[in-house]
Amino acid sequence: MEKIPEIYGSLVFNDNIMRDKLPNDIYKALRKTIKKGTHLELDVANAVAIAMKEWAVENGATHFTHWFQPMTGYTAEKHDSFIAPTDDGHVIMEFSGKELVKGEPDASSFPSGGIRATFEARGYTAWDPSSPAFIKDGTLYIPTAFCSYTGEALDKKTPLLRSMDALSKEATQILKLIGNTEVESVVTTVGPEQEYFLIDKDDYAKRRDLIFTGRTLLGAPSPKGQEMDDHYFGALRPRVAAYMHELDETLWKLGIPAKTKHNEVAPAQHELAPVFDTTNVAVDRNQLTMEIMKEVALKHDFVCLLHEKPFAGINGSGKHNNWSMSTNTGVNLLDPGKTPAENIQFLIFLTAIIKAVDEYSDMMRLSVASAGNDHRLGANEAPPAIISIFLGDELTAVIESIKNDTFFKNGDKVVMETGAAVIPHFTRDNTDRNRTSPFAFTGNKFEFRSLGSSASVATPNIVLNTAVADALSDFYEVLKDVPEDKLNEAIHTLIKETIIKHDRVIFNGNGYTDEWVKEAEKRGLYNLKSTPDVLPRFLDEKNVKLFTKHGIFTETEINSRYEILLENYSKTIHIEACTLKDMIYHDFFPAVVKYMDSLTKSVIGKKQISSMISTSAEEKMLETVSSQYEALYVAVGKLEEDIKAAEGMEEGLELAKFYHDPVFKGMEKVRQIADYIESFIPDEFLPYPTYSKILFYV
Repeated sequence: MEKIPEIYGSLVFNDNIMRDKLPNDIYKALRKTIKKGTHLELDVANAVAIAMKEWAVENGATHFTHWFQPMTGYTAEKHDSFIAPTDDGHVIMEFSGKELVKGEPDASSFPSGGIRATFEARGYTAWDPSSPAFIKDGTLYIPTAFCSYTGEALDKKTPLLRSMDALSKEATQILKLIGNTEVESVVTTVGPEQEYFLIDKDDYAKRRDLIFTGRTLLGAPSPKGQEMDDHYFGALRPRVAAYMHELDETLWKLGIPAKTKHNEVAPAQHELAPVFDTTNVAVDRNQLTMEIMKEVALKHDFVCLLHEKPFAGINGSGKHNNWSMSTNTGVNLLDPGKTPAENIQFLIFLTAIIKAVDEYSDMMRLSVASAGNDHRLGANEAPPAIISIFLGDELTAVIESIKNDTFFKNGDKVVMETGAAVIPHFTRDNTDRNRTSPFAFTGNKFEFRSLGSSASVATPNIVLNTAVADALSDFYEVLKDVPEDKLNEAIHTLIKETIIKHDRVIFNGNGYTDEWVKEAEKRGLYNLKSTPDVLPRFLDEKNVKLFTKHGIFTETEINSRYEILLENYSKTIHIEACTLKDMIYHDFFPAVVKYMDSLTKSVIGKKQISSMISTSAEEKMLETVSSQYEALYVAVGKLEEDIKAAEGMEEGLELAKFYHDPVFKGMEKVRQIADYIESFIPDEFLPYPTYSKILFYV
């Protein structure tokens, strides 16, 4: 293996490369743009483009692409070569500042939620200098924003950058108000943990449900699942270890700080976690990580599944969004320090987060809503749909002392003794981990655990950044005119009143219990269980006001995203329902008929040999399978009717609700019967690999 420091970031146009390749004045101008968000002049862009092209060509690149994140949930790219023909029949390699800064992809085929008509095709991609360019597969990738001809954001990056600016502005003015005058900006940082499944490529190719939907729509449980807890953190199998090794090296070359890898709870499930990074860079790198995971998997005869619930009956995959805030001077604003009760700066930001999550918990839930993630939330593998905050014992005690005006005594660090003399003593953290909490404080950051594994982490961070910015803005309005000699008292009052008003969202217990559901209802917390339940909240007056006030979305952009999310949900369920119907008719029914024919022949054969030979077992099995076959025929017929009814409805909320209720429930009924029949049928009759084969033979 090559030395890690030598390969790390070798395919990234990073700060070291820029310092080496760019004239000093150009380098300083670019750094100013990246750090302070100032406008980039064309002459600077031209100089950067020349250096970027030279570096890319030196590293084997022949093409460049503006890499962006449309509302499909995936990334998009159009590749152009560097070549420019000359009069003498040769070519030269060219790349201009204009090509670097702006591209013009056809915007008509990307989701716009009605912003653009099909014939209005022009859209623009614009370079994001704060996210470094990189080389992949002989192409220079330039991270960009994507907007329509009329200026509306058609992507996830643009509103994310807006939300980061909003939070920086509001956080900085609060910090200056309380005396932290050297701070010029605040950035949010994210470290997204990524869960995934690896299955054999040959098995994948035999299952049209996995090919078309990313999850299995049929499949009886295997005799063993995850109940023994033996896969979690277990020894890596050689094929998996080889995959992870190549994945790490590939990511490191692209400057992605892959840190942790291990087996997850479910069989064939694994996790990769990076070191945190500035939020927009972390979002870009997570999108790239998901793409690289899939590409490297194919080289090892695997397919990487990123669906939130690819297999029924075992854990699905999530993505934990570890979020924090840091000043340009390097201070983590969510570090409580040794005396959190006396850390006014920490308490201001902590209470702002409590206020933000309570007031906009519906938007937090909406930010992780999808057809795939609906399978996970609330099951014993993911947090419930009810958004709450876990603070742990120490911070909860601090909050209670402020609320009740009582003295808080800092507890001494607990030294952990294992009873084995050879094991070194170590101190216990000030908070346990609550795996059932959607939004948990974990020492110096919050972990938003509700995200689905295939989702972009952009939307949850847009909501989180904006909601916290709004809370800080409210705080500033309360404190800005307070005389300096009364500021500490005003801050204490503000923190206390905020806690009293919003502490209903704090819950340190088991989020999986029925008791919590009842308690949350008493507290007035939302329990928005499905995507169609939560999406209309986007258009609520308070939420529209939140995003328009801080310049994150226009009302037009909000409406367009609402329409896109509804449409995506309906289309996802429609594809799944049609795939299930086709599998039943074209794959499963023929297999069942073939098996019943085999049983019938066995009965007839035995009777021909001797009337004394019992055929009761075969006859009972035949009767059972035959009756279930008839029930399945009726159920899939009803599903087909519901699909046709949905196809005749107009796009919108009612259609999404129709897909959630009769269509999806019909799919569950079909699966229940089919999976029961599958439990009788030998593997050789089935046209697809079973759960036992897929999950335990990697």
